[in-house]
Amino acid sequence: MARMPGAEWRPITINYTDNGQAEVRGVVVHIMAGTFEGTDSWFRNKAAKASSHFGTSKTGRLRQWVDTADRAWAQAGGNPSWLSVENEGQGGDTLTEAQLDANARVLAWAHEKYGVPLQVTNSPSGKGLGYHAMGGSAWGGHTSCPGSRIVAQLAEIVARAKKLTGKPADTTAYTPPAFPAGLAPNKANPSAKPLQRALKAAGFMAKSVAEADNYGPATQAAVAKFHNAHPTYRAEGKTYDPAIGPKGWAALHRLAYGK
Repeated sequence: MARMPGAEWRPITINYTDNGQAEVRGVVVHIMAGTFEGTDSWFRNKAAKASSHFGTSKTGRLRQWVDTADRAWAQAGGNPSWLSVENEGQGGDTLTEAQLDANARVLAWAHEKYGVPLQVTNSPSGKGLGYHAMGGSAWGGHTSCPGSRIVAQLAEIVARAKKLTGKPADTTAYTPPAFPAGLAPNKANPSAKPLQRALKAAGFMAKSVAEADNYGPATQAAVAKFHNAHPTYRAEGKTYDPAIGPKGWAALHRLAYGK
């Protein structure tokens, strides 16, 4: 059994897979779109077909529902390899200070127990602290979970986990390169290759896609995928936005290369 010291143990008896955790690549952050106790009740309902290893309240209460030797039903295709933390709140929220601390405690414990690296990851093939939307359709297509404002807080969770484990924090600020003026769909000048590299590093474009100067359909689809995961940077009123501007460029680069 693997139960986290300091977390309130409130096991559920349904909606998980016994001894189903194949590996632990990292910890995935979610938003409940509801209340702490309401989510607790929902996980105990057979109709839910959902669960999470951990959950936090806005006041910082940390609860464990599923033993980490077992597979919680939180992120579809990511369930066998990732632990999960549901956080009380709604889409568009930021995590409270107490929730940041609670998530950092989970990450620090996962680092000590499973060797999870203390870093942010934006790809299901990576390791560290991730978020639900990064898994795309394979993880249930929840592109707004936990929301761009919480994704922007992941680096702070990592910094707090490092402090808890005594690991040195990386204080180097990452400055994205300047947005190349004129970069636009169906153009080859300036080259779209730097954009493609960032999309690949952030997990929005397959690494097997050949790089090209032209800002073609594959690049446009990857940019739209980024926007769906981070709708703050999507053009207002659009459901499919293949173009990227200076703010989206900076956000993408921080996701791909930020410390």
